[in-house]
Amino acid sequence: MPASKSSCPVAHGPVRDFPFTPVDGLVIEPVLAELRREEPISRIRLPYGGEAWLATRYQDVRNALADPRLSRAAVVNADVPRRQEMQVGPEGIMYMDPPDHSRLRRLLTKAFTRRRVETLRPRVAEIAAELAGDLAAQGSGGDLVSTFSWPLPTRVICELLGVPYEDREIFSRGADALMQGDTLPHAEFTSRINELCLYLAKLIAQRRAQPTEDMLTALIQARDEDDRLSEQELISISVVLLAGGHETTANQITNFLYTLLRHPGQLALLREKPELMPQAVDELMRYIPLGTGHHAAMIATEDLEIGGQRIAEGESVYVHIHSANRDGEFFEDPDELDLSREDNHHMGFGHGVHFCVGAQLARMELSVAVEAVLDRFPTLELDIEDEAIRWRSSLLVRGPLALPVRW
Repeated sequence: MPASKSSCPVAHGPVRDFPFTPVDGLVIEPVLAELRREEPISRIRLPYGGEAWLATRYQDVRNALADPRLSRAAVVNADVPRRQEMQVGPEGIMYMDPPDHSRLRRLLTKAFTRRRVETLRPRVAEIAAELAGDLAAQGSGGDLVSTFSWPLPTRVICELLGVPYEDREIFSRGADALMQGDTLPHAEFTSRINELCLYLAKLIAQRRAQPTEDMLTALIQARDEDDRLSEQELISISVVLLAGGHETTANQITNFLYTLLRHPGQLALLREKPELMPQAVDELMRYIPLGTGHHAAMIATEDLEIGGQRIAEGESVYVHIHSANRDGEFFEDPDELDLSREDNHHMGFGHGVHFCVGAQLARMELSVAVEAVLDRFPTLELDIEDEAIRWRSSLLVRGPLALPVRW
């Protein structure tokens, strides 16, 4: 539903620099609780492009993400408030509005329905068991990231798309660049993305000559036979699927297990009641901040109001999903991890037309991954102190670069 209107704008305090105070690990910026309470629609200053509005409460974030008057396409090639020096390029389903976004999304949703994803579960479980075995073969301890968390979703998305696993170093460089965003120099970012696009263009040419039973071939056929997407859109979609299909899930597998090991009572509950796994996945998605904040502004295409604040046409709006997921007006005890939480309408996968198209696949992979590790290692524990963990920290993903565990 579009954001509701009210009779007058709310007052706002001084403009704050965004992002706020740097945080390590899976901590949420402390200032967000203050903003939710005192200034839910606040004014922020971005490193590039000027000032924007920031929504931090659950209902305001949800309304903004569902409001068709807030455009993502309007940020393309525009000097709008942003966290990175480079402007958003024209490629990418994430920066499209309906009807173009709807046209591309319809091509993808068929591959990620709950029914289709469940047919993949046995194969994903097989891969997870194999990787858990590789970890166990290391003796009494090993690195969860390199041996299990990273290769599992990488192999899954490679098999789903039809990308050779042995080429993972090539596409991982580009995927990592896409997820890091503002942390890479512009020249390096561009070089890595171009390398990935060239690799996918060559792979697409091979699939045209020799079609196979995979998702990439299906997308090529939609391009060539039905003319439902352009060649550049075909490459762009492949980039997003490849990057989102392994980078985000790989980090969340590690984050899930790290968080469970740091909450022994909740871990014991899950071991005792494995039927709670679907609820546990949703609660961990709510509780864990995957990235460091929303990566792109939305632009008002006409005057509107969010949370009582007037937003003028042309102004930029950011939403903070992690803050919304900790809103005490919507979630009881929001800062507590509760794997038995019911009716968990978190926004860890987004909301509105840009709700994560691969959410069902991610949920399935995350549940299978956690199950495989907990089943194989009943005495699993961390083998590193929190202060010694080195964290990946970017716009879209954060998680341990390595996570030593023992059993």
